[in-house]
Amino acid sequence: MSKRLFRLMEHYQKLDAMIAAAQRRRGSDGCELLRLKTLKLAIKERIARAMKSRTFAG
Repeated sequence: MSKRLFRLMEHYQKLDAMIAAAQRRRGSDGCELLRLKTLKLAIKERIARAMKSRTFAG
């Protein structure tokens, strides 16, 4: 696994934990939650692209 892919996966996991924590909090900010979920989706798409290009390169 490349360092770049590893960092993306780490970031994805951190965002997942942040989203879970925000959802548990009372009165959490809906805009902040949406921002975190949007970032998580963007990271997921980057991971998918990296995996796809890696599959075709190998």
